[in-house]
Amino acid sequence: MWQSDASDFLVVQDAELALLSSTVRNDAEQVSAFLANDFAEIGRSGRRWTYDEMVAALRDEGPRAAPATSEWLFNRLSPQLVLVTYRIHGTDHDSRHSSLWDLAGPVLRFHQGTIIPSS
Repeated sequence: MWQSDASDFLVVQDAELALLSSTVRNDAEQVSAFLANDFAEIGRSGRRWTYDEMVAALRDEGPRAAPATSEWLFNRLSPQLVLVTYRIHGTDHDSRHSSLWDLAGPVLRFHQGTIIPSS
């Protein structure tokens, strides 16, 4: 069941927000702690990223301000898995994101971002 109340999932929301900050993104050790070994992402461009590719890409990314987010929703799929969706407000466009988190850790198993077309 989808819920907007993050109180049961604060550790996941905090981890997701940490992964949006340059401080964490540029630190391969911190990124590695958040990503499952079999992590995969489908980026906003449609590219598929693996664990190794993502750790390297984030390590080499330039500094940036953490984006504003909204519309957080959480859906517990099993005792250990939660599906999270939210919206990122960008300077040139917004995007919707979904993440599958394993609560043991927590560790991110899968992420996808999708650009919201301008109306």
